[in-house]
Order: sequence, then structure tokens, then C-alpha cells
Amino acid sequence: MTNIIGIRREDKNEWERRVPLIPMQVKELVQQGIQVFIQPSDIRIFKDEEYTQAGATIQEDLSNCDVVLGVKEFPIPFLIDDQAYIFFSHTIKGQNYNMPLLQNILDTKGTLMDYEKVTNDKDQRLIFFGNYAGLAGMIETLYTYGRRLKWEGVTTPLLGLKRPLDYNSLEEAEAALEVVGKWIETEGYPESIGPLVVGFAGYGNVSRGAQEMLDILPTKEIQPADLSSFVRSGEYSNKKVYKVVFYEKDMFEPIDLDHQFELHDYFNNPGKYKGVFNQYMDNLSMLVNCIYWTPDYPMLVTKEWIRNNWTMDSKLKVFGDITCDVEGSVECTLEATEPGTPCYVYLPETDEMIYGCEGEGPVVMSVDTLPSELPRESSTFFGGQLMPFMKGMAETDFKKDFASLNLPPELKRAAITHQGKLTPDYEYLQEFL
Repeated sequence: MTNIIGIRREDKNEWERRVPLIPMQVKELVQQGIQVFIQPSDIRIFKDEEYTQAGATIQEDLSNCDVVLGVKEFPIPFLIDDQAYIFFSHTIKGQNYNMPLLQNILDTKGTLMDYEKVTNDKDQRLIFFGNYAGLAGMIETLYTYGRRLKWEGVTTPLLGLKRPLDYNSLEEAEAALEVVGKWIETEGYPESIGPLVVGFAGYGNVSRGAQEMLDILPTKEIQPADLSSFVRSGEYSNKKVYKVVFYEKDMFEPIDLDHQFELHDYFNNPGKYKGVFNQYMDNLSMLVNCIYWTPDYPMLVTKEWIRNNWTMDSKLKVFGDITCDVEGSVECTLEATEPGTPCYVYLPETDEMIYGCEGEGPVVMSVDTLPSELPRESSTFFGGQLMPFMKGMAETDFKKDFASLNLPPELKRAAITHQGKLTPDYEYLQEFL
């Protein structure tokens, strides 16, 4: 059988312009005999007319669709009985703010699939925006750093950058970084802020995307173990940007110092480890946080450290928290910001924040929808990952019980609910409901 696919408009905020499938990909589905219905949108990066030309039907009501696709969480009033959905639900950690959404999907006997849990048999994620979060996040962090220094009275070539959402394309942003890179190579940045050191916590898709943007500038890599002596030596150039990539073994160590760090043990028994990232903080200009984190794991940066150690003279000015776990691995991340107000100053004495780059505390950039700042490229990439599963999704009979559900195995692993029940792999979420 062939089901009808729906695509919900993104309306969580005015900046969310991404789509799960672009018009070219919708056209391919239509040519396979799959009907596609799409809600109209004034802010989507691809216009309604482009989808109409691809063979889709534009209509407000998606109740005739058996499965509806989106990017961000669906609003509760949108949910109807017996419908299937796939989107980033932000529920798999038991996130309190989305438990009402999960409960309503259960109450309406819906099927919820989450992109974050679409994995292969090695538990590797298959559908993600991660690299685009890194691409946009690095540009946003560099922009923020330049503005913060300007407020402190220091002018740098980074003032030549705009925010990623202000460029018409990723290509245009990369061209701007090339210009800034040439400026650094020829004129340099003020020696008073040198060396300009960017630290990357993590090395996965997000980190690689961020590093790809930084590497457009004239960069040189320093090993974590060498960072302190490198900065103390004074043997650096103000025409280079230095980067340091931190792995788990650099950031954490066993509480029992008689034991050595073991990566597998760290992932399985995080409570046996403590954070040791403080040793690097004084030598960084920016920290770009790209690690996966849950409350079981030690923090990278604590409020206590900032309160006791950070001053206006500190070298470290900006936390680019691309991971964006609120009061998580970077504890001074007090909220997930929107592209309209991307950063704030954390005030350690009062544990409060003020939007912008001005104030007596470090600046935190914590936009949690960074790929939306590069909507065309990130949507094209994302849809390309999703397309191999669309035919199987469209041919699934969601009226069958879970054991008989003929979803592709990658999608079945991502099914959190079905017919009013949590599926076996996600029954642990009951305690959060």
C-alpha cells in the first residue's frame, strides 16, 4: 500500500526556515507515486510555488496524511488520533519541557519517530544536521568574539564578519571568512589578545563542521598537552589563529587516580570520572563546545569555576556552546537562545544573564537551532539523508501492532511510541511522564 506523506510548516520561531525535504526530493517521491501534502508557509526557505511545481499539494489540513514530517517539535493542538510523526522530539532524555507533548502523542495513539534515533545496527546516527550546526556555530562564535572585543576597545579583523543568517549562502559566508583570513595574514590582530586560541571540546560531526570554518582562517593546531607551555613561551604569531581539539582523555580523568582513563569505561561508567578541563581555560580565547552530554557525565565548565576564577582580564571571552544543554556541560548556559538574540553575558556574581556582548562576565552563544541559519544547504543535506527511508515509510501500514510494523529497521529503532504505548526500547520514559 502507499500512504500519504505530509510536511508540516515550521513555526516554532520566526527564524526556523528549514524543511525536512526540499522540492527536488519531493518531486522524486511524487514520481514514485507517493502523494505529498504540505502546509503553506511564508518563512520557509523554499517557496510554496516550488513545491507545487514539484507535484505536491499545498493545504493547511494534514489530517488525511498517514505520516507527517517536520523538523522541530509539533505543537500539541496539531496532534490527531492515529497519526504517525517524525521530527526532533527532544524527549529521549526525559526532557521535562516536552513530556506533555509525549503524553499527548500517547493519548492520541500516535506513532512518534525521532530522527535522533534513526540508527544503523552499530547504533550510528543516520539523519542529522550536526555538521551544519558546527558550520553556523563557528561563524556565530567568531562574530560574537569580534563584537565582544570591540566593546572592550579592541579592534580585530573579525569585525569583517556578519552572522551566518545574514549571508545568502554558505558559499558567501566562506568567501567572507577568506577575506578575514587574508586580513589576519597581512595585518594581524592586536598582540594584546595573542595568541588567539580556539578550543574545540569534541571531535565528531559538529566539531568537524566548526573546524572546517575556522580552518579557512590561517590556523595552526596545538596539542592539549602543549597548550600551557606554548602560551607561556610567547613564541606565537599574531597572524595565526591557533586551535586545540580536546578528546575525552584530555577533559576527564578517573576519580580513583590509581586507574587510567579508558574510553569504553568512561562511556559506560561516567560517574567514576571527574572533569579536569579547568587546566586549559586560562589559555583559551574561545571555547567551542561540541560534545554529547547527559547529566550522568561530568561537566566541562562549572559556575563555581567562573565565579572563583573569571575576571574582566581573563583571556577567555566567549563560550560557543553548540551542544546547548541548558546548565549542562557548560553550566553557565542558562537558556537555549534564538537566532534573533544569539548570545548573552553570564553574570557570575548573581547567576543571571543579560542579552548581548556587553557586561562583566563571559559571553555565551547558545543558539540551539544553528542549522536554521544556513537553511538552504542544511535542508538539502538533511533531506538527502532522509530520502533513502521515505519509500519504506510511505509503504508502512501504521495500523499494525508494533511487532508486525513493517517499517525499515532504522526507522523502527526510532519509534518511541506506537498505538498509545511506549515501544520496548523507550519504556524507560514512563518514569518521566
